[in-house]
Amino acid sequence: MRGRILRAWRGRWSLGRGYASGAAEAPRREKPPWRVLFFGTDGFAAETLLALQAARGVLNVHPSCLPRWRGPAPIIHTVLHGDTVTGVTIMQIKPKRFDVGPIIKQETFNVPPCCSAKELESMLSKLGASMLIAVLQNLPESLRNKTEQPKEGVTFAPKASIAMSCIQWEEQTSEQILRMHRALGAMMPLQTLWMGTTVKLLDFVEVETLHDHNDRLAAENGNVPGSVFYHKQLQTLVICCKEGWVGVKAVVLKKKLTAADFYNGYLHPWFQQNSKMTPGSCRFQTLKLAPVKRSRQGTVLHAHNT
Repeated sequence: MRGRILRAWRGRWSLGRGYASGAAEAPRREKPPWRVLFFGTDGFAAETLLALQAARGVLNVHPSCLPRWRGPAPIIHTVLHGDTVTGVTIMQIKPKRFDVGPIIKQETFNVPPCCSAKELESMLSKLGASMLIAVLQNLPESLRNKTEQPKEGVTFAPKASIAMSCIQWEEQTSEQILRMHRALGAMMPLQTLWMGTTVKLLDFVEVETLHDHNDRLAAENGNVPGSVFYHKQLQTLVICCKEGWVGVKAVVLKKKLTAADFYNGYLHPWFQQNSKMTPGSCRFQTLKLAPVKRSRQGTVLHAHNT
């Protein structure tokens, strides 16, 4: 009877599927890695646990070609900086330090043109999953062939912040702003100021096809960054940047508005009331978010225009 109870206990805990029959025996694992169940409550047991902790293959799937873009937001910074090639790295984590451990496997990936961070994340996640399975299928050999990260080419990818979504019309080109939208737009809309009120811009489009229209606007208004006009045929707000122009199909100002709605409710009335002012005075302004107060709930931000 005692032997049957012992076999039942072993089968129940080994199978991990509730209560097993007394005759059931879990198959024994002949090769590492093994699953370890540790029991201990005192200092003596703690030493053994520390040894186990120090000896285990902790792996990380990182969506960049390390050491480029170490940190929590590599995909966002890949798109934000216009990288044409990225990749996935399977690496070993060092205690208390992430993204600096040796490389176990690394593959490059060509970034498709005009790819958003959300789209790129989907592509790299599939590549990373496939790479991890390949590493785990032959883990001992993979660990033997690991290499240290090079010291050259280190860049950092800090977590995306709300401040990163503020467009700087006087300093950023149309290409840079469109990359911002592709990098951050799925998480947070890009922001600007309209007559002292924060405005979120949605649905950015390129306006390179409007060369004649843009040249005329530049000649009439002195190419003032932030100047905004409505293109009736395309139903698009056209905004001047440091270099070039970007198009916006919708905005959020109290509520979501189409470009036509914004023109009818704000732009057209402004031009009627300020007919003597130059059109360049009708413009979006750079929004800057500055930390002013820390509380238990986090950092409070306030906005001001430049």
